Amino acid sequence: MTTRIISCTPTWDSSDLKEATTAVKSGQLIVIPTDTVYGIGCDASNPDAVARVLAAKGRGRQMPPPVVVPGRESIETLCIDIPEAAYRLTDEYWPGGLTLILRARPDLGWDLGETGGTIGVRMPNEPRIRTLLDTVGPLALTSANTTGNPPATSVGEAVDYFGTQVPLYVDGGPTPGSIPSTILDFTKGGVRAIRLGTLSLEQLSLTAGTTIEPANTSK
Repeated sequence: MTTRIISCTPTWDSSDLKEATTAVKSGQLIVIPTDTVYGIGCDASNPDAVARVLAAKGRGRQMPPPVVVPGRESIETLCIDIPEAAYRLTDEYWPGGLTLILRARPDLGWDLGETGGTIGVRMPNEPRIRTLLDTVGPLALTSANTTGNPPATSVGEAVDYFGTQVPLYVDGGPTPGSIPSTILDFTKGGVRAIRLGTLSLEQLSLTAGTTIEPANTSK
């Protein structure tokens, strides 16, 4: 397999965007910069491509990748039983470092791994990846690193990790780094904070209009 590096710096060139779009739609893997680190991903609806993403990282199906989406309206396309608190949080914190775990639509038909009927969704605060998402739809996207190693913050680091396992790398220059995102789970009754980023439970609860519990709280 051959590997190509294209650029989205400072913005997409039309030919490079077309190449990236074609790659994703044909089931290829792609590495692309996000608002934190570089990510490795693929068309979220392509189970073979998702399996290759997990294999490249050295992960099993028990660690399914989250899905990045181009806009807030995507959660209604992908999810069911969406509580009002989720809408309040996305209104305030999307695009940005907030991932919501919600119930996936039963008719979605995606195979992201052992999800238990759930899906993690995020709208990244990076205009260049959202431009691609507008053309290809949701991506299954996870940090560009092999298990046990730090995420890539440059395209060169990503190439070192994956080599020819990824046919297309998008160079967007250095990324800000691994700023932890907040992960909230709405699927087990109430709202649980699986991981906290820069926002406190108090801030999140105030915005959501409901109490958000830490992950280790049992009911």
